[in-house]
Amino acid sequence: MAVIDDVRQVASGWRWTRRPLAPHSAEPDPAPYDEPEFNTDWARTPAARATREALLTAVFRPLVWNQTTVRVEGLDRLDEIAAPVVFVANHSSHVDTPILLCSLPKRWRERTAVGAAADYFFDIWWRAATTALAFNTFPIERTGGARATGTARRLLADGWNLVVFPEGTRSKDGWLGPWRHGVARLCCELNVPAVPVAIRGSFVAMPRGRSWPKPGRPPVSIRYGPPLRPGPGEDYHDFSVRVRSAVVRLADEDATTWYASLRREAAGETPSLHGPAAPTWRRVWEATRSPVRRGGSRVWRRRSRTGAPSKDR
Repeated sequence: MAVIDDVRQVASGWRWTRRPLAPHSAEPDPAPYDEPEFNTDWARTPAARATREALLTAVFRPLVWNQTTVRVEGLDRLDEIAAPVVFVANHSSHVDTPILLCSLPKRWRERTAVGAAADYFFDIWWRAATTALAFNTFPIERTGGARATGTARRLLADGWNLVVFPEGTRSKDGWLGPWRHGVARLCCELNVPAVPVAIRGSFVAMPRGRSWPKPGRPPVSIRYGPPLRPGPGEDYHDFSVRVRSAVVRLADEDATTWYASLRREAAGETPSLHGPAAPTWRRVWEATRSPVRRGGSRVWRRRSRTGAPSKDR
């Protein structure tokens, strides 16, 4: 405990947030976030919704699409269902939320709220207000319990769609982290479909620790899968595993083809998103490989002996 006390004393001084001064790894039993929940109902008023739509379409979408090369697939899946739904995605970068929201059609985007960690985005009023206005976020307790899902339940009952990252935090090494089952419990108890979403390339574009995407417009793809509903008698744990498997298969589909991913899934050979069993530096190195771009035009064309461009076969 003496080491923790020393860390707190050295780090003491003027602070802008209420986050713990000592690293989480040094805390033997981190205290739960016990601040009053930040009220975000105002962020869903007509005036706030109009402001957010302007920010997303006129600021965030042009900015993110200019700094990265975004490819969106599978939006036709949304034609099969009606709101409310829960979008369930993997999470490795701060660009995941704006890319997901800006990729949605307007009729879906304007009725979608995003679950955000209460102890990170809602630890101080100006950050809470900014994220709530820009992305329609609401606080989720990472420690679990009734407070973790209270607002989510109310929003779903009111017809709002949700975006939830079951990992609870951005990946530190670019690979899929521990998968929490709270969102599956919501879907099972309220009979709400889950839409799996796979995001590839965002860790390469803007990994944890960066505040701006890397130069060169790195490719980022977001792929929506078919909606999943809890089956008769299926408990939330089994449903959570099924949703996670769908996200993993979508990532494989994005890297290869739909047919190849289905064949690998049937054979139990879908590549894992948990990464190699290796040291952290190796895992990060493997995760920072740029996603393979499927399709697209060639950047050069073969020339004939006369020097004229020849047609590609």
